[in-house]
Amino acid sequence: MDVSEVARAVAAARSIASSLGLPADDAVVVHNSNKLTLRLLPCDVLARVAPEERQVARFEVDLALRLAASGCPVAVPDPRVAPAVHERDGFVVTLWTYYAPVPERQVAPAEYADALQRLHAGMRELDVPAPHFTDRVERAQRLLADRESTPALPGADRELLAQTLRATRRFIEGRGGAEQLLHGEPHPGNVLATDDGVLFIDLETCCRGPVEFDLAHAPDEVGDRARGVDRELLRACRTLVLAMVTTWRWERDDQLPDGHRLAAEWLERLRGARALGGFGAPG
Repeated sequence: MDVSEVARAVAAARSIASSLGLPADDAVVVHNSNKLTLRLLPCDVLARVAPEERQVARFEVDLALRLAASGCPVAVPDPRVAPAVHERDGFVVTLWTYYAPVPERQVAPAEYADALQRLHAGMRELDVPAPHFTDRVERAQRLLADRESTPALPGADRELLAQTLRATRRFIEGRGGAEQLLHGEPHPGNVLATDDGVLFIDLETCCRGPVEFDLAHAPDEVGDRARGVDRELLRACRTLVLAMVTTWRWERDDQLPDGHRLAAEWLERLRGARALGGFGAPG
């Protein structure tokens, strides 16, 4: 969220919490990306704030409640107020339980893999509309085709990314594996280590696809411990995800700190895969 919007977003979140009887004299920014995540004090609630035109708040709240009801390891809305979507001053605000970090608590790969498998099991039971993972691939392909949106990306690297996206998508679709509802981005930044165990957050990224696509966002040690996985499909998904996130870093308006340095490192990894005859090879 742009710095110019942050103060207004904070004011909207505090105003909504206070109107619901949750004292919010202060707000601490936890994370700022496409949404602003705040810890409101002293009520100790987590507020997620998004511009009205860029939000799927109702979907996220409803999905979290359904998954939690079936025992899935997900963060839930704050139980002190009704699980609603609030609108104020051009923003949409949802209020969530704040889970205090557990000092020195590290999520072991086996624990991470087990939690993700339980989440997938619960998601298989839900019939909810969600985009296909290939929608995300197509967005990356459009960015690569639009030089105005990715002006700093060198031509050879642009072609490598385009070839990789094309080849990996073709392989994954041709594999014909089972597909289901997925978290979409269960990387470590969306995993909380709490006193209640491992919990997943940020369900706005949900999509449909093979479970290997989700596992590709987790550390390799997690995917290596997952049961019932197509290893070749997982390898392709890891390469696909790497190519997509590398493409995002070259977007003109990308705000990730040190994004171009990370993109350069990831391009080297993709070149290595190509040299070994991997999915980066022309095709």
